[in-house]
Amino acid sequence: MSDPLNDPAPIAANLARVRDSIAEACLRANRDPASVTLIAVSKTNPQAAVLAALAATQTVFGENRVQEAQQKFPSLRADHPALRLHLIGALQTNKARDAVRVADVIESLDRPKLAAALAEAMAKEGRRPGLLVQVNIGDEPQKAGIPTAEADAFIRACLDDHGLPVEGLMCIPPVEGDPRPHFAAMREMAARHGLKTLSMGMSGDYQAAIAEGATHVRIGTAIFGAR
Repeated sequence: MSDPLNDPAPIAANLARVRDSIAEACLRANRDPASVTLIAVSKTNPQAAVLAALAATQTVFGENRVQEAQQKFPSLRADHPALRLHLIGALQTNKARDAVRVADVIESLDRPKLAAALAEAMAKEGRRPGLLVQVNIGDEPQKAGIPTAEADAFIRACLDDHGLPVEGLMCIPPVEGDPRPHFAAMREMAARHGLKTLSMGMSGDYQAAIAEGATHVRIGTAIFGAR
């Protein structure tokens, strides 16, 4: 991968290709491309790579780790007020307050203890980033996310008991097999709760996710290259 500090052109070209691909997927699905938000997953990439993407008009980014997000993003906000940061990795309860401080959206709300920790952190910080409930849509033991059998009750508890600003759902479907039934199940679950945001689809399956109603797709390597 070239150095984005000295040559931002590859990131700009990659972004253009990904945006064109998203637009084509929307066309096939009879959807407005403006209805799908691209989250550029900048995890493990330097701040220079984020700056290169910002120069190419990308404003929404995804980070896995709170500490890395704290190192890269706060100093960029003054010059880039449209910047939006999504935390997409597993979140420890002891990092809830830091996450509330740094993120605009936290996509990995997946258990009651974290819901309580985020509610407490928001009260203390006076800041309410949007939240997505992460659903383990394939019920895979190695993956994070609330199990599908518990998801409806958990979503209701987050909204009603904790008063959390839950905007939608996030998932990572199983690698093997057709992801579309999993994406469709996510769409139906969101509709049951009146939730509008569906963060689903990554580099290998975002076109299928768009066909099933994704509002946000999370793409890293196709934009920033392999690390």
